[in-house]
Amino acid sequence: MTATPTGRPPAKASGRRATPLSPLLRLLVLTQLAFNIGFFAVLPFLAEHLGQSVGMAGWLVGLVLGLRTFSQQGLFVVGGALADRYGVRPVVLTGCVLRIAGFGWLGYAERTWAVVGAVLLIGFAAALFSPAVESEVARQAVLWEEAGGGDRTRVLALFTVAGQAGAFVGPLLGALLLAVDFRTACLAGAGVFVLVLAGHAWLLPQHLPGRARVRARGGARLLLRNRPFLALCCAYGAYLLAYNQLYLALPAEVERAAGSQAPLAWLFALSSLLVVTAQLPVTRWAGERLTPRRSMVAGLVLIAGGFAAVALARPAGWTGTGGLVPAAGFVVLLTLGQMLVAPVARAWVPDLAEDGRLGLYTGALSSVSGFVVLAGSSATGLLLDSGLPVAVPWLALAAVPLAAVALLPRGRRTGDFGTGA
Repeated sequence: MTATPTGRPPAKASGRRATPLSPLLRLLVLTQLAFNIGFFAVLPFLAEHLGQSVGMAGWLVGLVLGLRTFSQQGLFVVGGALADRYGVRPVVLTGCVLRIAGFGWLGYAERTWAVVGAVLLIGFAAALFSPAVESEVARQAVLWEEAGGGDRTRVLALFTVAGQAGAFVGPLLGALLLAVDFRTACLAGAGVFVLVLAGHAWLLPQHLPGRARVRARGGARLLLRNRPFLALCCAYGAYLLAYNQLYLALPAEVERAAGSQAPLAWLFALSSLLVVTAQLPVTRWAGERLTPRRSMVAGLVLIAGGFAAVALARPAGWTGTGGLVPAAGFVVLLTLGQMLVAPVARAWVPDLAEDGRLGLYTGALSSVSGFVVLAGSSATGLLLDSGLPVAVPWLALAAVPLAAVALLPRGRRTGDFGTGA
């Protein structure tokens, strides 16, 4: 069978009935749903709580939120390495315990040092359990594919849908609980993780079949020499930087067009609804017609098209409902691009990782790309406030995903990859 540019055979036609997911894969997918319900029941309301109830200054609120992001995304590589060394189960269970403690602490924290400690604990908890779960999902997806179940990206797409569904339900739950108070929302979030902890203590196997724990050191050194993987991380980081404009460039555009940010909630809901309803069909369509590399290229081009659409409309200065049309088009194209890029990128990691190091590489994908976003977000903020002609910042942002196309690797295994368009 002819190999694709990533070395994987083309996806089989969907005529044959797909093999059901294993109980372990179903557990891990449901885990992502529960993680996000518990997380998003609390975190979207944290900034307002810190500013109004705790009385923090705006700069301090931003610092606290930044520390949470760093303690989570920046330390994913640590959690992934620990999962390789000690196994998935102990790392996931430890992360759940820390998340329960962090939410409980946050609910009662009234001083700055207590809030910072709770937020760091919440972030580090995710840095433990998320890469452990994500790497095992990727590993199981490869085994499912090798057993004839279908393209591994379908499993990663289902994982994405579960996470997005949790991100949609969580804020609704949190909004209801805030009718009581913020502490109640925190305790409810902790309660979700108590259920996750109990479920995994009962259902997650002590020893996962075919998973060998790594005893030898040197994984980080090999990773830093793995140019194709680092290229994928940078390309994925460029995608995340573009996606992050939902929270930076889009609010400014909505404020300009509508006079307030009230329509943002509807645009975010539109994005979530698209992922929940269309992610699996889009992944199935792409798997039958596109190689993984071409799927990522198509996704990045769609994202660039979203920025270009706003850039082309900005000189007209439309306002009101009509002025929101380019922003809505940006959200749709960005979300469609996300559907093509995100599952494929994570499905690609097992082909680039050394044996037994999948947790380390899965964590590094988030950590390295997170640093790209951190650096790029500062530059984006300066660009948006630069006073340049109105279309220029959006055209510059459109160039980011297009530049990422040149970074995408070729081939299957580490030694077979090059880079280029």
